[in-house]
Amino acid sequence: MPGAPGVEGENLTRHSIPVGRISGISIDLDYSWFLILGLLAWMLAVGYYPAEFPHWERSEYWLLGIATALMLFASVLIHELAHSMVAKSFGLSVPRITLFIFGGVSQIAAEPSSAAVEFWIAVAGPLTSFVLAAIFWLIAPHLAASPPLYAFAKYLAYINFILGLFNLIPGFPLDGGRVFRAIVWRITGKYQRATTIAATTGRFFGFLLIFLGVWQVLAGNLINGLWIAFIGWFLESAAGSQLQTEVVRSLLGQHKVLDAMKHDFVQVPGDVPLQEIIDKHILTGGTRYLLVNSNGGPAGMVTISGIGKVPRSEWPTTTASQVMVPIQELATTRPDAGLWTALEEMGRDGVNQLPVVDGGKVVGIVSRDDVLHYLRVLQAFAR
Repeated sequence: MPGAPGVEGENLTRHSIPVGRISGISIDLDYSWFLILGLLAWMLAVGYYPAEFPHWERSEYWLLGIATALMLFASVLIHELAHSMVAKSFGLSVPRITLFIFGGVSQIAAEPSSAAVEFWIAVAGPLTSFVLAAIFWLIAPHLAASPPLYAFAKYLAYINFILGLFNLIPGFPLDGGRVFRAIVWRITGKYQRATTIAATTGRFFGFLLIFLGVWQVLAGNLINGLWIAFIGWFLESAAGSQLQTEVVRSLLGQHKVLDAMKHDFVQVPGDVPLQEIIDKHILTGGTRYLLVNSNGGPAGMVTISGIGKVPRSEWPTTTASQVMVPIQELATTRPDAGLWTALEEMGRDGVNQLPVVDGGKVVGIVSRDDVLHYLRVLQAFAR
């Protein structure tokens, strides 16, 4: 089985389970992790270990397969922690690491401030994998008296080396693609151009892996061929998504929140029942969020998702103030903030709108829909 890539990227936690925290970073397991854990353990137990070490008991193969699969993901976690620790050392926030079907992803809250920062964050992962490979390689001979432990260390040395090597492929979003982007960024001085070049290279390598995977399948190597093609598809899709992101970023350019925000927004008293809000504003007016006023100023915000958490039978008796998110807990933005920055903030915080605050007062609201509408206008003028 090829090593699964460890990459940084956007939030992959919509379908994940938090399992703990390390150095303030939430460690999550995507649902797909359980699928690949079982598949990898099965492949090791019925394929790799019986071929490399025949005449063992079946239970030994399965025990070793499960232990190796778990240790591989522990290695991936260490790989991602290396990225995260370096990012934190440069002052970047890392809310979480998610382990999923292709390995792991560190959610770094902002793009690096310079090519040098990008380089060191990206290269930390592969270097860590190579160090782990060396450690297991050095340990293996000392475990020769115990064939299962020797096999365990030998495979982990091999797979960590492959993991580090694979991630050095110079195609975004792999670590090597980020290293490549840092180099191009340093040479050209242009971040967006560097990202476009690295993502285009990533798509090339994605298509190449798909081709190699199909070739393997036609040659009779079904499992490895499908896996290689699947990784190629993931790489091509992620790189293509990054290219689309750069198109959006370039279109939004220097545009400000003021350009896209809504100045007129619905405001209601805190004692209004949810049923009235739904009947008068959501169903008939298409409103998706409302500000709640108290003592002459905004006290919080009510959203459709917040209302959805209240049982329908309680809508007539539950008031807006009871389900609102208090204003001091809301992420906000300013009219002169960059529109792209506001869109990134919505993504990081998992919200669909941001109150726009100026001089301590809410002067508008900008939502994802507002940004998309403004983006369509910009695209129309661009054409």
